[in-house]
Amino acid sequence: MKTRFLVMVLTCVGLCSVGLAAVRHSDARGGFRLGVFEPPRVAPDFALEGSDGSQLTLGRYTGKVVVLEFGFTHCAKVCPITLGTLTNVFGKLGDAAREVQLVFITVDPQRDDASRLHEFLGHFDSRFIGGTGSPAQLDSVQRSYGAVVSREPSLEETNYQVHHSSSLYLIDRRGRLRVLIPFGTSADDIVHDINAVLRE
Repeated sequence: MKTRFLVMVLTCVGLCSVGLAAVRHSDARGGFRLGVFEPPRVAPDFALEGSDGSQLTLGRYTGKVVVLEFGFTHCAKVCPITLGTLTNVFGKLGDAAREVQLVFITVDPQRDDASRLHEFLGHFDSRFIGGTGSPAQLDSVQRSYGAVVSREPSLEETNYQVHHSSSLYLIDRRGRLRVLIPFGTSADDIVHDINAVLRE
């Protein structure tokens, strides 16, 4: 468990905007298995172009639990692994999955328009929603969550990689940051903490 928390910290360097110092390792007594925001704080809202053709805001999902992910469709390893795990999570949640929404915000606006995000996320689960916008809009959202993003230098205009922090943010029905989920967390642990938030 201590190793998992260390991985969470190492993969989330730069989370000063949402208060990394206030993310603490939880235990069974707290009802969570992963790192929790202590105390919970309001998750930064945003207004982006949604992959479903509508404006995507966090407030749109008030009343649901939101799993927020930063990534991009050309990601070779991390994003497909995480989305595959989340597909498994939604399956394990059963009927409760109707009360949960996955929001995937791109870190690569040059290549990820709404149509591309819709097609990409559809390979995992048609309920997943993507968000894109101008570089300035996305940079603002990334900074508000403390997400670390850097583009790998390349001589090719469209063939490049983007490095980004890989943790997920679990946001409760009231729009508050509750849990920080590190890359590599098992589907069972994610389901456990989502259910803990749903029961509140």
